Amino acid sequence: MKTWIKIMKVVFLAYLPVLGLSIFAKSSNGNPVILLRSGWQVENIGDIAHTPGFLALAEKYIPKAEVIFWPHYNFLPDNEVKMLKKRFPKMKIVEGKLSADGVASTPELAEAIKESDIFINNSGPATIGWAEATAFKKSTGKPFGVYGVTYGLYGTPEKEILSEAEFVFFRDTASLNKAKKDGIHAKVMAWGPDAAFATDVEDETRAIAFLKANNLEDGKFICCVPKHRMTPVWLHMHKNKPFDAERNARNEAMKEHDHVPMIEAITAIVRQTNLKVLIVHEDETQISIGKDWIYDKLPTDVKSRVVWRNTGWLTDEAISIYKRSVGLFSHEQHSPIMCVGHGIPAILVRWEEQSTKGYMWNTIGLQDWLFDFDNEADIKRYIPAVLVMAKDPTAAKTKVEKARKFVEMKQKETMEVIKKACLKSMK
Repeated sequence: MKTWIKIMKVVFLAYLPVLGLSIFAKSSNGNPVILLRSGWQVENIGDIAHTPGFLALAEKYIPKAEVIFWPHYNFLPDNEVKMLKKRFPKMKIVEGKLSADGVASTPELAEAIKESDIFINNSGPATIGWAEATAFKKSTGKPFGVYGVTYGLYGTPEKEILSEAEFVFFRDTASLNKAKKDGIHAKVMAWGPDAAFATDVEDETRAIAFLKANNLEDGKFICCVPKHRMTPVWLHMHKNKPFDAERNARNEAMKEHDHVPMIEAITAIVRQTNLKVLIVHEDETQISIGKDWIYDKLPTDVKSRVVWRNTGWLTDEAISIYKRSVGLFSHEQHSPIMCVGHGIPAILVRWEEQSTKGYMWNTIGLQDWLFDFDNEADIKRYIPAVLVMAKDPTAAKTKVEKARKFVEMKQKETMEVIKKACLKSMK
């Protein structure tokens, strides 16, 4: 019976255009429709954050727009969908693939493409949806844009299509400068914030329960996030990637170099302040290194005031916990981004394998909180900076608030460009 129902559903959806009906009913309201290509992976709460971040921006700056989320990843867990629907109950999700000549593999996707006024490749490590953007523009004649990406990674052939974009916002100036040097000339090219700055999903219930269970009080703990040099994607069960011996060897070779300063910073915080430390993660593969590379290496007298989170979490619970902390020091990028978006102090560590995205800290005025661990001089100033943030949270809050306001100003500017592109496409 279930199989028969599914078949009837597909048949019905396939005939909707013939009947003059629309899944999205754009014709009834005349409002702009945005097809958002996002959701690059689900194993990392930071990558998950891109989608609700853009949805929040659209809701704020283009309130009449309808955003259709088209996930890139072939697996979208129920808890993520539930989180998104809770915050954005009107959001629609479509699945399917798009061929190079614009043929959609599902009726839902075909209808979404038909009804959309613009295609947007959301924030990420590159223009990952370059092929879909190309097919969308070729088959529909409608525009596409790119919001808050790093440029020039993984051999992505984005160079060939970015000049055809209505707008391209790069999340780091190094990417913007490289794109210009490569001769890319989109109609609008500028620095623009990663969409995750705007992420505002929360899960107060889970956050409060976790903090209570671990004796962590509001404003009396600080968070930290360790990281592999290169994410061991072969451990992501939905990716089916083979073990990479070279990447693993690099991670093992650099783990002490990269994490001894974090261990020493935690030790200094516990011994010199009244704060506790919460070790958390962005990517699910970081749960184990939080214990093996950090917690287990701490002095015995320090461990009693350090909590290692040994379970997974979603973006909403993470934000609710970060908001109750005095700040964050992180080897990951997007937890700091989400923190700054909520006025929470965040110190960021980067290295060559993380690309140029970390340089956005210079652009938003937090250059004193950016540490390049390929530079020994930066490593030496790291622990003192973490201690200053921990000991003087008021000054740290003042500093991050300036960055937050700058980001909000740029969000408004970039979304105005998107709004104009939508309206132009609707004419």
